[in-house]
Amino acid sequence: MDSLLDALQEGRLLEIPEDYDKEDSLRFLAHILEAVPSLPPDTDIAGLILAREESSRTSLGKGWACPDARVAFDEDLICVVGWSPKGIAYGAPDGRPVKIIAMYLVPENQRSNYLREVSLLAKALEIYPVEKLDSADSLNDIRDHLLDLISTTKGTVGPDSRARMIRLQGKVAPVEPTPYDLANLIVEPITIIVGKGFKPVVLGHDQGLVEHLEGLSGLAEEVTTHSAFNTGGWRIVKRKDASFTGERLLIDCLALKTSGKK
Repeated sequence: MDSLLDALQEGRLLEIPEDYDKEDSLRFLAHILEAVPSLPPDTDIAGLILAREESSRTSLGKGWACPDARVAFDEDLICVVGWSPKGIAYGAPDGRPVKIIAMYLVPENQRSNYLREVSLLAKALEIYPVEKLDSADSLNDIRDHLLDLISTTKGTVGPDSRARMIRLQGKVAPVEPTPYDLANLIVEPITIIVGKGFKPVVLGHDQGLVEHLEGLSGLAEEVTTHSAFNTGGWRIVKRKDASFTGERLLIDCLALKTSGKK
């Protein structure tokens, strides 16, 4: 399960916000994949994930789900993993809430590798005591359990696999990160208030980002007509909105950027 192992090694294991439901969680992880620098900028991973979810069941049972977005171009098989401490109502066949979502970007040239990886994962879940995941209370605990899970597979790991995985836990990131290293991903929650007759107001902790957005011409149109857009090195992703009196709209967003990107 090389792609899952890569996700752990390269910082693509994230905690899903507590108040997220199934769709929120899928969008959150999909937008993380959309931040991979080598992908075409307009690749709608979230749309592909949600459309596929409507036509197929992606839960593996035992608290796991493996949604995937299949794209027509050639690329590496990329995985991002989300952990929900309390679990997500996912409609799983066994009725269990999903705590681990391993989401895959599946390019045309990687479909057989993807099927092989998910098959190995399903076999590992049959023999691994997944109850350990229920008692985990931190991302470090989850990471350790996922490494143990990977070590139960026989097809992709050799006799020295456990030693290799232990070394990964203390591995220092290289000076030149790999193209898919999202360990330095910056995620900033922001709120944008728009309404008829007044300039949009942006609320957030990053002053530079707030000033950039408030100075952006056409911000109101961008945030009300698109689910995501790029500006100033940031990818702004709309999560939820709420209407108030006076035709005002409060829009909850995430701003994503890898550190060092301008």
